[in-house]
Amino acid sequence: MTGFVHPEFLVETDWLAQHLNDVVVLDCTTHLIPDPKITYVVKPGREDFEKGHIPGAQFCDVSKDVSDTTQTFNFMRQPPEDFAAAMCRFGISNSTRVVTYSTGNAWWATRVWWLLREFGHDNAAVLNGGWQKWAAESRPFETGPGEKRAPGDFSVLEVRNLMVGKEEVKAAIGDAGVCTLNALMPAQHTGSGGNAYGRPGHIAGSVNLPAAHLLDLATNVFLPADELRRLLGAAGALDRPVIAYCGGGIAASADALILTMLGHQDVRIYDASLSEWARDESLPMETG
Repeated sequence: MTGFVHPEFLVETDWLAQHLNDVVVLDCTTHLIPDPKITYVVKPGREDFEKGHIPGAQFCDVSKDVSDTTQTFNFMRQPPEDFAAAMCRFGISNSTRVVTYSTGNAWWATRVWWLLREFGHDNAAVLNGGWQKWAAESRPFETGPGEKRAPGDFSVLEVRNLMVGKEEVKAAIGDAGVCTLNALMPAQHTGSGGNAYGRPGHIAGSVNLPAAHLLDLATNVFLPADELRRLLGAAGALDRPVIAYCGGGIAASADALILTMLGHQDVRIYDASLSEWARDESLPMETG
């Protein structure tokens, strides 16, 4: 964690193995199954969880437990009272140390971490390397549905408004004082391939730093702080306010986590991201 201003937002497998009785662990695994007609089908990772999970972990269905299911778009931020109720169901209180992880893409874990941050809970961290690293180290695991904890008494003490809508994103177009940062893969950014969320390409004027490029693909751990600082600096994301986006506000949370860990104090996520923007012909997009 050398080089981070806020190293406390990532924890290593060694640390977690020694503190399993002191934390609430949430497995946030979710899969997006490509479907050309509707972009993707959401498949919660409960099946993966029941095949093997960190001892004592609970399964968090990101699409339902911590998302507003009344909205048109998937994975939208809940009202504070609904998020608080979800945390209570997981046995989380305001003093609880929470660790999130996922199987596959790290950004499901970072999304739940970001939601906790949005609602004022800073005592949370993402497991560096996720389930892949835990399993590769042959650490203990459990199978089955997991045990429910006694209800917590979590309450939202602060709403930080770390999510923005399309109007704030529109206002940032052409503003050199704001970095609009796309966390999707390069082919999606240029419009040359990958899942499209309607029109191909990216929000006009935005720059690209894929969430996947923040990780060492061989180990699934985040790159060292100096390398992350170099990547984000090259994107122009370190010295001005950032609006991070992706397809639905998920991958963007990995960029947002690392920016926060590096000490950036003005990072927000466009919650609906391209799921909204690409479908609205009045909103400017670019390819290439």
